[in-house]
Amino acid sequence: MNYECKRGHMCKADQQGNPRCVCQDPVTCPPTKLLDQVCGTDNQTYASSCHLFATKCRLEGTKKGHQLQLDYFGACKSIPTCTDFEVTQFPLRMRDWLKNILMQLYESNPEHAGYLNEKQRNKVKKIYLDEKRLLAGDHSIDLLLRDFKKNYHMYVYPVHWQFSELDKHPMDRVLTHSELAPLRASLVPMEHCITRFFEECDPNKDKHITLKEWGHCFGIKEEDIDENLLF
Repeated sequence: MNYECKRGHMCKADQQGNPRCVCQDPVTCPPTKLLDQVCGTDNQTYASSCHLFATKCRLEGTKKGHQLQLDYFGACKSIPTCTDFEVTQFPLRMRDWLKNILMQLYESNPEHAGYLNEKQRNKVKKIYLDEKRLLAGDHSIDLLLRDFKKNYHMYVYPVHWQFSELDKHPMDRVLTHSELAPLRASLVPMEHCITRFFEECDPNKDKHITLKEWGHCFGIKEEDIDENLLF
């Protein structure tokens, strides 16, 4: 009961009754639906993430097994290359998206904390009640840019909030590839620049994105990047 195995593995007792991790057989994965499909970094579509990681386990020790990871949710498709121009636009959409997620979390639970704690709700309330707030919609890049310049203060906390949400395993004030993976995997089919964006958020290529690097990526001024906002 207390012996954990990583994804793609399952726990079995050996002849002495001691627990050990063995590769999971893909046929033991739960029944799947079309929406469960995932695309691997080998550009193969798997019925679910369970099937992908079970396959990866069986390839352990090989180059293909080392390289195989979950690329994004959904069946594999052609992902266009992100251009220099597009990657400069990406933070505008991402900032607006983060702000709107927080508005939804705040609005959907007016009497209950829901996903937001009291400190978070107080921060979001200020944005939510601001009459100058740009409401959710399919806005042009020019409008998003003007709004960021005009209402910059509304975007500072959402950027910090997303960093805090991702920084879980471990909670150490830096984001690793594995911590970014869930967000990246869900957005790739819709936002093809997210992979390049995350790469450029790590200018020293140490595979760790600090809060300062994350803030700079979203255009947050250095004096406004504050660890105290990660509550």
